[in-house]
Amino acid sequence: MSTVRMPHPATLVPEAMTALLDLSDAISGTGVNRGLLALIHLRASQINGCAASVAGAAGQARRHGVSADRLDALAAWREAPSFSDAERAALALTESVTRLADSPDAVPDRVWDVAATYFDQKELAALLLSIAVANAVNRLDAPTRQQAGDRRGWSGGPFAVG
Repeated sequence: MSTVRMPHPATLVPEAMTALLDLSDAISGTGVNRGLLALIHLRASQINGCAASVAGAAGQARRHGVSADRLDALAAWREAPSFSDAERAALALTESVTRLADSPDAVPDRVWDVAATYFDQKELAALLLSIAVANAVNRLDAPTRQQAGDRRGWSGGPFAVG
C-alpha cells in the first residue's frame, strides 16, 4: 500500500468539489438508473486501477440496489448473465470512452449504435457525463494515491465510500 501524496485535489479547491458534486447531481437528475450510473463509475475505475474509486463506486452501487452477485461479475460483464442488454450497451460504451487510445476509432459505430438503441440522447448524455466524471475522479485519485475508504473532506455525491 502506498502513502497518500496529498489531500484529494477537489478538497483543496472547494469550487472544484462543488462543481464535481453539482455535475454528479445533474447526472443523477436525468432519470438514468442510479445503480447503472454507479456500475459505470465502478467499471471505469476498475479499468483505471483506481482503488479509491472502486471502493466508492461499489458502495454507491450497493446503496442503489445493485446485488453483490452483479458487483462480483462486473469485470466479466460480457460473460455474466445478470446484466441486461441495455446495461451491456452502457458498459461497452464505458469501456470504449475510458480506453480512448486503445483503438483508432475511439468509440466504434457498433458500440455507439447499440447504446443509442437503448438510450435516448439525454440519457446518452448522462452516460457520457458519468463516464467523464468517473475518469476525471480516477485521474485525481491515482496520482495523489488516494486510499480506498478514505474520503475525508467529501461532502457527498457518488464519490463517498459506503
